[in-house]
Amino acid sequence: MFATSLLWIPFTLLAAAGQTARNAMQRELTATLGTVGATHVRFLFGFPFALAILAGIVFLTGSALPNPPGVFWPWAVLGAGAQILATALMLATMNDRSFVVTIAYIKTEAIQAAAFGLIFLGDRVTPGTIAAILVATAGVVVISLKGKAALEGGLRSVLLGLFSGAMFAISAVGYRGAILSLGLPSFVMAATFTVAVGLVMQAATLTLYLAVRDRKVLTAIMRAWRPSLFAGFMGAVASEFWFLAFALTSVANVRTLALVEVLFAQAITLFAFKQATSRRDAIGIVLIVVGCALLIWVQER
Repeated sequence: MFATSLLWIPFTLLAAAGQTARNAMQRELTATLGTVGATHVRFLFGFPFALAILAGIVFLTGSALPNPPGVFWPWAVLGAGAQILATALMLATMNDRSFVVTIAYIKTEAIQAAAFGLIFLGDRVTPGTIAAILVATAGVVVISLKGKAALEGGLRSVLLGLFSGAMFAISAVGYRGAILSLGLPSFVMAATFTVAVGLVMQAATLTLYLAVRDRKVLTAIMRAWRPSLFAGFMGAVASEFWFLAFALTSVANVRTLALVEVLFAQAITLFAFKQATSRRDAIGIVLIVVGCALLIWVQER
């Protein structure tokens, strides 16, 4: 029988798959909504689905909604705010036309998550886990930094990428801290409640920002509600599985295994766009697979 403590593995794989589908939808929406508008879609159209999932959990289990302690809110605000900032920094790299390069630095999130998780939550990091993180991250770097693109962007792009990765890592740590602070016997309720709170916060914040800075984008988002629904749904589902994983294990474990998202993207490139995999890509894929396999093996010991 599959141990509950290892459920974070399928949860993370499902979350990475859902996030890949959401990203594909957001890329299509960028042409009409712009990068900020397409990003807001995940929050604005995601939070109703998150609330629906929470309502479903309450109905099926008969559990009452938790009464979060005061410490929950700083963790939740940290998670939601850091995620918005991380996304904004990632968009800034696109403006520099150097996203291909900085994605390698953004994906150092796994390494930074291990450090922040240890500092703020006391999450234990074993030598085996560190080795897995380094091997899998090296695979992402090999795939991302190739050809002349590796020389583009300069110091600004490197710093933006590293800082974006740090914000994504801090966001994950904040959300895990919020989940653990609830102290609930049901990890499902703790994770689902935190997802709903986080998405509501983000939707409200970005809606207010766009209402003040660019109301035309909000109007465009409402007009594109049909394709946006799927992106919002997949975003909410992916977040649900991310948070279920965060409730069961350290952020470092989750964000390292989450690097399989790169493999999903490579698969889409191969099968949907018929683009061949280069030798360099193959080496990177092998490193990611070995790193993730090592991580799982270490956890099962």
